[in-house]
Amino acid sequence: MPSFEEARQVVENALATGQMALLVGNCVVKYEGRAASKLSEGDRLLVVKSDGTFLVHQSRKMNAINYQGPGAAVTAAVEGGVGTGELVVTARRKLPNGATEKIEVHFRSLQFTQSFPINDDAELKVFGSERQLSDLLMADLNLIEPGLKPIQKESGVRQGTIDILAEDFRGRLVVIEVKRRTAGLDAVTQLARYVEEMGRRKDRQTRGILVAPEVTPNALKMLERQGLEFFKLDYEVSNPSAKIKGLEKKQKMLGEF
Repeated sequence: MPSFEEARQVVENALATGQMALLVGNCVVKYEGRAASKLSEGDRLLVVKSDGTFLVHQSRKMNAINYQGPGAAVTAAVEGGVGTGELVVTARRKLPNGATEKIEVHFRSLQFTQSFPINDDAELKVFGSERQLSDLLMADLNLIEPGLKPIQKESGVRQGTIDILAEDFRGRLVVIEVKRRTAGLDAVTQLARYVEEMGRRKDRQTRGILVAPEVTPNALKMLERQGLEFFKLDYEVSNPSAKIKGLEKKQKMLGEF
């Protein structure tokens, strides 16, 4: 097992050389800042990244139990006497109000300490994002309805951004909202707000279309009550792109009953 002094040197060398440090051991975690907390003794993983990111992980679950984002000032020190000492790794950050928040990890024992040169600046590319699906639809709005012509993509309105603004063969504006997952009441509310604002701003009759793989029953009822339309989106995600396999209108409009 590494000594506290060896672990301190590993952390300091990692910070000085832009490496990532990993420490595993039994520790107590204390936080002071916007509030105060104390995590009692337990075995945990501490990750210290070169940009000051500071993450304390437990043995289960995905998210860190305590963390500081990039930019934290990290220090390491051995405190106490022989046999009673501990390694204290601290992350400090200035708050907007001038106060300081800090996380202190007090290691009582260590199982593993090491640093690694991690060189990875690649950005995560998301395939099948709402923006990408909007781009695919924008390229051929006939997938939704024959004669539908694109006007503008990502059109800004007072309370958000319309994914696609189009015009149908009758000259009506069409607001299209695209969701990559199941659409709920919030998506319907968003679409209705955009339709109302665009119709008022342009003084034109305006339709609203929600495009998503699924819609909740309550959201579908709300769509029908407000005279909005829903198209079921079937798409396939692959690297490096997504492909729309089909669109299907799933409900009648008020005038069609």
